[in-house]
Amino acid sequence: MGTITTVDPATGLALSTYDVHDEAAVDAALAAAHTAYLDWSQRPVAERTDLLRSVGKLLTERRDDYAALITSEMGKPLAEAYAEVDKCAWNCEVVADSAPGWLADHEVASAASRSWLSYEPLGVVFAVMPWNYPFWQVLRFACAALVAGNAGVLKHSPNVTGCALAIETLFADAGAPAGLFTTVVLDDAQLAEMTPRIIGDPRVAAVTLTGSERAGEAVGAAAGRFLKKSVLELGGSDPFVVLDDADLAAAATVAAKSRYGNGGQSCIAAKRFIVAESVADEFVRLFVEQVAALQVGPPNESGTTVGPMARDDLRAALARQVADSVAQGAALVCGGSPIDGPGFYFEPTVLDHVVPGMTSFTEETFGPVASIIRARDDDHAVELANDTDYGLGAAVWSQSDRGLAVGRRIRSGALFVNAMVASDPRLPFGGIGRSGYGRELSAEGTREFTNVRTVYVG
Repeated sequence: MGTITTVDPATGLALSTYDVHDEAAVDAALAAAHTAYLDWSQRPVAERTDLLRSVGKLLTERRDDYAALITSEMGKPLAEAYAEVDKCAWNCEVVADSAPGWLADHEVASAASRSWLSYEPLGVVFAVMPWNYPFWQVLRFACAALVAGNAGVLKHSPNVTGCALAIETLFADAGAPAGLFTTVVLDDAQLAEMTPRIIGDPRVAAVTLTGSERAGEAVGAAAGRFLKKSVLELGGSDPFVVLDDADLAAAATVAAKSRYGNGGQSCIAAKRFIVAESVADEFVRLFVEQVAALQVGPPNESGTTVGPMARDDLRAALARQVADSVAQGAALVCGGSPIDGPGFYFEPTVLDHVVPGMTSFTEETFGPVASIIRARDDDHAVELANDTDYGLGAAVWSQSDRGLAVGRRIRSGALFVNAMVASDPRLPFGGIGRSGYGRELSAEGTREFTNVRTVYVG
């Protein structure tokens, strides 16, 4: 049996070592989850929402411990880690309050004396989750799956194994029946064999993944082969469009927050800043002022706004993307390099005069790098925004109705006008194209892992 050793991104030093699960342990987890589902699915929704309220209460009580764990394993500033835990608690509250309505029978007029839709659980949901929001990504899936009457089995990223096991304990301590929410600890070497085996197991009814395109392709293929329901939330190269009548100061402030929050390691972070040519110089000046005010440093120190990247290989890949873009003609305005010393730090970076075909335009840059693209007019801005295989979020800035009109022409799962793209438990979240399919959060996300059953009474 192998082991996983987690590493502190701020120092490069080992944190903890964990045993990985062998086939017998994985089988036991699936068996326990299936047994738990058979009972849990028959319990009233009110009992399921009680569990979520208990989870939310414990999240609040343990926020210091959980925030410290998040920061130590993936490197986000402590203030952002607290915000992540608090958002998880909020999600528990929103789902607990709203799920009875979301899952209630829905009457439909037809030729029947009575007909309706019911939302019935599917079974065990297998979740493959990423490291960048190690609590939030898991809780947004788990709340929806469990309140609908399903059980959950989590395969988390190896570098946040401590978070994965803490979440398993969280649900158990909140009163979840044994096996209802379990974690399987697998290393990268096991994934090619174990992931399709788990998805294909007859005790697994559905699968959800948040992660890279490559991971999405593998999980989606396995789900298709075994005819299992799947939801995929993949990468993004979100456009942040600034029209010539935008409030530039407000746009620049939000642009910096969107791009450099979580060290730029977010699927819905603004990545391609498409700015009207006539205001581009001023926007860049204001944006760079915001970037200069960022404080790069140890994530557990007060005042730090940008911590290290989560892994050294991710930092190396980002450095390659920046170097390639500069070689292709992008102008390096600031930053551009890894920071010497311990930990996986990278300078907050701005590239200007980026054009289609450059690496930073065509590839998702998953780190603190912003790409400025100049647009001739509104039509050109829409063309640039849609020149991507991704389609997660889009933001448009304008002080007129043009903002919404331009935004409606951009392909994305979410559109934000004069605001930063962000997830909200009350609104559905997900993308199109290479950004995946299906929805999380809100009524739509809660119903994803249900059998939408038609009932017809003659």
